[in-house]
Amino acid sequence: MIHSFIELKKALKKDTASLPKTKVALVGDRATQMLCIAIRGTAITKGYNFEIFEADYNQVEYQFMESSSDLFKFDADYIIVFQSTHKLLSTYNKLKTDQLASLADNRLSFVRHIASSSSVPIIYFNYPEIDDNVFGNYANKTQNSFTYQVRKLNYELMKLSQEIANLYICDIAAIQNKMGRDNMFHPSIYASTDMVISVDALPYVAKKATDIILAMKGSFKKCLILDLDNTLWGGVIGDDGLERIQIGHGLGIGKVYKEIQEWALKLKNRGIILAVCSKNNEEVAKEPFINHPEMVLRLDDIAVFVANWENKADNIRKIQSILNIGFDSMVFLDDNPFERNLVRENLPEVTVPELPDDAAQYLEYLYSLNLFETASYSDADADRTLQYQVEAKRAVAQFSFTNEGDFLKSLNMTSEVRGFNNFNTPRVSQLSQRSNQFNLRTVRYTDSEIEQLSNSKAHHNLSFTLTDKYGDNGLICVIILEKQNNDTLFIATWLMSCRVLRRGMENFTLNTIINYAKQNGFSTIIGEYIPTVKNQMVQNHYIDLGFDDISSNGQYLYQLDVDNYKPKETFITEI
Repeated sequence: MIHSFIELKKALKKDTASLPKTKVALVGDRATQMLCIAIRGTAITKGYNFEIFEADYNQVEYQFMESSSDLFKFDADYIIVFQSTHKLLSTYNKLKTDQLASLADNRLSFVRHIASSSSVPIIYFNYPEIDDNVFGNYANKTQNSFTYQVRKLNYELMKLSQEIANLYICDIAAIQNKMGRDNMFHPSIYASTDMVISVDALPYVAKKATDIILAMKGSFKKCLILDLDNTLWGGVIGDDGLERIQIGHGLGIGKVYKEIQEWALKLKNRGIILAVCSKNNEEVAKEPFINHPEMVLRLDDIAVFVANWENKADNIRKIQSILNIGFDSMVFLDDNPFERNLVRENLPEVTVPELPDDAAQYLEYLYSLNLFETASYSDADADRTLQYQVEAKRAVAQFSFTNEGDFLKSLNMTSEVRGFNNFNTPRVSQLSQRSNQFNLRTVRYTDSEIEQLSNSKAHHNLSFTLTDKYGDNGLICVIILEKQNNDTLFIATWLMSCRVLRRGMENFTLNTIINYAKQNGFSTIIGEYIPTVKNQMVQNHYIDLGFDDISSNGQYLYQLDVDNYKPKETFITEI
């Protein structure tokens, strides 16, 4: 949901004392006061308190080039940089003819410098186009045109963000493409206030920037739950039959539903889990996935398929119990207003978009919500649906065992334990950003920070995979040990994918930590639990593993004596 600027401004009056605080710096070359309000308000609506340092007007270069600047004193967690197209055009207008073609390269050099030298993530706004029509359509043919330079700059910014892990591009040019320049920019307002983003566009820009920050903080959607009738196809499969549901067929509403399925499939291939929640007989509900020639989605694309006549809130609870992810990580699409409201009332953490009445508008509306922002992507993401399908098989198999130990033995589990390296760095970083529930200290890491840790002599790092007879779960656990002195190891990070809970991975991991400690002469292990809204499930983690509680002054600390430790039972074999 996009809030109006007035609503965002009102949000600033709310009590934010209980909300998690994040320090954000905003540096721009145009007036940013209204943008600052919109970003803070957007964060509050999403349950976060952004403490924002707003640099003085038009001091971008100074703030980054001067080591004693207020920007560096603020010590931000994230830095937003807004260098406007208007300012860029002003620079272009002052150049000599033989300098015009170097405009984009000069700006890229500056961005490269600030991003590569920054120890915190840089969120850089790209450039909405201003067509000065000096060259007309020929602007696309000559490097000397401003249009050519802006388009080159936006393209090269994308490439630069691939090169520099700390650089993230906030695509405000896409907002102008959607809204139109006349809605994005108001000349009369610009003339009197120097604002280059209209009040109507500010909420969209603020949401784009906030989405990136929250994704890096681990707050993003992981699962799309789909209704079927009149959501994935037109009509009711139980009444109309396979031949008469509307899907495909070139023109008409069937084309709309096919494109919705194509969008869902792209999400699945990117790593979003797809699930089905339908009021239907399961056999009937599955028939289009198996037999309809125009279906884009097939059963292999669906991680969990629930079709029955129970209420959808309870069925979503069933899906959640299998996937073992938070309700706030889920998006539920349903054409029926009654079903949407039922889920909202019973599962308020689940995101339930208010789909338009006309199915032809579904996709454009869903595009505008940017529901599936991410701060990372790896090849392993494409395997996520298969991993959750396998997890569903495990859940069913477990019911046939009366003894949990017998079930765990039957899985034939193995784990590969490795340090951080070039191959697993993206997955380690991504897991730190995605893990919220089983995350003892909830510290997020970028790729570059993981690379630094892999070369740190003051740390010992461990990554764990898990494979069983049903399949490979991939990298599912990360441990970062900080060597406080010759005797003590501090567990700076212990996080684990919730997909592998209740399989004894905690015992196996602790046994591995102790083995390293003994081999290297450490006698004490210290663990810390930092409470968050989402990680309450691990508040007794260290106590359950036999650590002594040494908490004091509001800090939850736990200590384990290495010499007196007895290895814990585990059914996992290291390979």
